[in-house]
Amino acid sequence: MPEWCLRFGIVRLSKKSSTIDLVDHAARAAYTERVLSIGTSGGLDRVGVAPAQVMQRAHQALVERKAAGLHDTMQFTYRNPERSTDPQSAVADAKSMIVGAYSYASPLPDPKAQFSARVARYAWTEYYEALKVGLFAMRDQLRSDGFKAVVFADDNSMVDREAAYLAGLGWFGKNANVLIEGAGSFFVLGSVITTAPLILNENPVVDGCGACRRCIDACPTGAIIEPGTVDAAKCLAWLIQKPGVFDRRFREALGDRIYGCDDCQEVCPPTTRLSLSKELRDDARPWIDVLELLDMDDATLLTHVDQWYIAERNPDWVRRNALLVLGNIGDRRDENVVNAISRYLEHPDPMLRAHAVWSAARLNLSDLIPTHDTAPLVVDELRNLPSARQ
Repeated sequence: MPEWCLRFGIVRLSKKSSTIDLVDHAARAAYTERVLSIGTSGGLDRVGVAPAQVMQRAHQALVERKAAGLHDTMQFTYRNPERSTDPQSAVADAKSMIVGAYSYASPLPDPKAQFSARVARYAWTEYYEALKVGLFAMRDQLRSDGFKAVVFADDNSMVDREAAYLAGLGWFGKNANVLIEGAGSFFVLGSVITTAPLILNENPVVDGCGACRRCIDACPTGAIIEPGTVDAAKCLAWLIQKPGVFDRRFREALGDRIYGCDDCQEVCPPTTRLSLSKELRDDARPWIDVLELLDMDDATLLTHVDQWYIAERNPDWVRRNALLVLGNIGDRRDENVVNAISRYLEHPDPMLRAHAVWSAARLNLSDLIPTHDTAPLVVDELRNLPSARQ
């Protein structure tokens, strides 16, 4: 979790045969070091090499958790476990999988608008573009040396966290994130799968969590059902992306989150104490003005949140979440809040009207709640009104 976007690129592989003699172990070691140094020079914070073999543990976990329903309706790497855990399905005759990590750990600034919704750190800006600089630099070197090499980043083709573990970058925390040794979990991950016979990592990072269970206790919905296992049906990061009516059980727990959830990482000692902190980028957007978002037309809204994964690119899923956030943080005495909810109570989409009903009830705006709406979604909402915020 969270296994966020679906972006693919078609690349042409070099047809030139390798001119590099990597039979000798020393030559392979020197070449591996050279390629990895290109990645770090390109901005990657951590690099390592995993074998380009079926990731058996990840495959078993995906199959078992899907059978148990823990994926909810999530697709991503669950869609095709055979493909997403087999580097050979991506690059024939692959021998190595270089994994790169780029830190997005920046301090959270104060919001600028009164009614602001939080964005998870990884989505403050397009950090994957910075990650890809180092990955593509390594890919280009490998290709120029006659090897096949393909970059995988920010897509569902490969289980990147298991690849990072096998590459020796870190261990799996109890929140199911990879904790990079000495740096925590605020990283985006990607890989270069190649036919180059690089030196593979042979020393997995030892588990550093010990008896700590802060992430489990801090999860606002109890989604971490056992160490390393997340029930997607309870995870806010997934529920925010999931289309349809937002599960009524977790709307209050949503709080002010508009995209993603960092709670299990923000309490993690290795992450909070050791993160590779970076200056906040000028284009970073850790907060979103909820009222402004609810006032946007479709095209403007989708452009505003272009880097987010939105099911079917339907802006109404974002509006749904914004309405719930407004119900959790809004002020019933604020004219703009009342006007926004009133407008959505008359929206042509019954799904949005239903969530506006919930928000109105949460803000104790009972005089706004329509009793004449006969749409089944709205009727169901009227039968299950939440208690007003105190």
